[in-house]
Parts: sequence; C-alpha cells; structure tokens
Amino acid sequence: MERSPYPTGNNGRMPSSRAAQRCPCGVPLTFAECCGRVHAGIAAAATAEALMRSRYSAFAVGDTAYLIHSWHSSTRPADLTLDPGQHWAHLEILSTSGGGLLHTEGSVEFRAHYRTADGRRGSMHEASRFVREHGRWVYLDGTQT
Repeated sequence: MERSPYPTGNNGRMPSSRAAQRCPCGVPLTFAECCGRVHAGIAAAATAEALMRSRYSAFAVGDTAYLIHSWHSSTRPADLTLDPGQHWAHLEILSTSGGGLLHTEGSVEFRAHYRTADGRRGSMHEASRFVREHGRWVYLDGTQT
C-alpha cells in the first residue's frame, strides 16, 4: 500500500480494497496500477488525457486533496467539497487536442456519467483545458455543455 503525499481522511493510505478494484478511469488496470499511482505521487500523468483520467478517478474515489493539487495555481479553489450522494459510474473520452509528451497545453472533451443517491442517472459533458505548470500537467479550466 502506498502513502499519499496529499492529506486524506485515511492517513494518506489507499485502502487495499480500493487498490485492487478496476480503475474508475476506464483503463483495464487496477486502481493501484493506474490512477492510484498518480494520486499517491509515485507517477506523474504523462499526458493531458492521463491527468484528466486521474482527476475523474479522484472524483470517483473522493480524493479532494489530489484534485486541488492537480489544479492550476491561478484557477485552483481554496477548498473543495464533493457531493457524497453522487456516484461517478463511467467516463467517455470524446476527443483530445495537444496534451502529448512534447506539448505544453492540451484539451480533452469528455462525458462523465453518474448516479445520484436516489437512483437518478445523469452525465456531465465538458471540454477541459490543461497546461504544464512547473513541468507537470495541471487542470486549467473547462466549459460544460
């Protein structure tokens, strides 16, 4: 089990039950092999899409510390509260532009599907912008449609 550099409600550790589950981002790896490594600071997101997937996973597992850490310093909120009644169920990547290993900016259009505590289903469609800050990918902003 890896220790996260970000403060969490679980003493910075990834619960072993979560680590063994399939990663919420949709890549066919476990959370520990995929986004869990990025959340824990063991690996960096190599592309804008990889960062977007790690942020989606952070929403899915409730890792607000990672979400704030992966936000650009000029647009980062002071704090963040997630809706405990919203369960993120599935991620669709619709398109990407830039955001590769040699780029300094990129965008990812995605649709994130969720269920609410009362069983209603919905989705969020966003075009997100990412930039490199201090050499690492961070979320700048997004436009929901």
